[in-house]
Amino acid sequence: MSSVESLAGPADLSDREREAVELLLRRLADDEFVLADRYTEWQVRAPTIESDIAIANIAQDELGHARLWYDLLEDFGYTEPDLLWERDPATFRHSTLVELPFSEGDWADCVVRSYLYDEAESLRLNALADSSYPRIRDRVEKVLGEEDYHREHATNWLRRLVASEEGRRRVQEATDRLFPYALTLFEPAADAAEAEAAIDELGVRTRTLADLRAEWIERVTETMTDVGVDLRAPELDADGRLDADVLPDHVGRDGDHTDHWRVLYDDFTEAYREMGLHEATRFMKDPDDV
Repeated sequence: MSSVESLAGPADLSDREREAVELLLRRLADDEFVLADRYTEWQVRAPTIESDIAIANIAQDELGHARLWYDLLEDFGYTEPDLLWERDPATFRHSTLVELPFSEGDWADCVVRSYLYDEAESLRLNALADSSYPRIRDRVEKVLGEEDYHREHATNWLRRLVASEEGRRRVQEATDRLFPYALTLFEPAADAAEAEAAIDELGVRTRTLADLRAEWIERVTETMTDVGVDLRAPELDADGRLDADVLPDHVGRDGDHTDHWRVLYDDFTEAYREMGLHEATRFMKDPDDV
């Protein structure tokens, strides 16, 4: 992708520039927030004390990353209740991979989901390292360092699980179940085609979703083949596009979510609603004040 000039600060963006930046930030923030909430379900339920502590730390990291990206959306006048607690659940842009409930008691589900997500996250964050929007560019390095640990944790557990016949069977079943949903991480928002195109044209992201998906499929196929798991990756056309038939019914990027999402949304907003709150107490410092 050709080099582009840096965009202005949030107050000086054109409507087109702001729409592109906002869409990209919502994808990033919503993925991280929803995944973090799902990870909390494994606390005190992971198979070892070490993995229990690790998944709790990873959930906290993902929540912190969501804060970094939501904070940039607040530059545009949004408040935390606008972005989370009072938001219409149909406006969330996360991939349906992160909203699915875990298969009950199946640590392989958590490991496979983490691995597929973290490989994707590594690629998309690196594609933001030279973003034309300085406020994104300045925060990528911090997130990347923590995501590298997440990917290492998932990969190590993947190899550990497949060491037994039962573990490999569970990993295979989790992969078969989750891989179509993981493909949605690279889907554009069908209801925001102009903003999606602008993300690439303005250099907010320096690689296209199709390009990122193609490399991601290569990476995860290599890893899964190495551990003896059949990924059954779909073929891409010459432009890196995917046949829509291989995707699940609900993609998430355009607000079309599974029924599980509304249950999860109601769960994490319950206390806010029951207490009759209209503003949120910050549980993390403003990243710009650190």
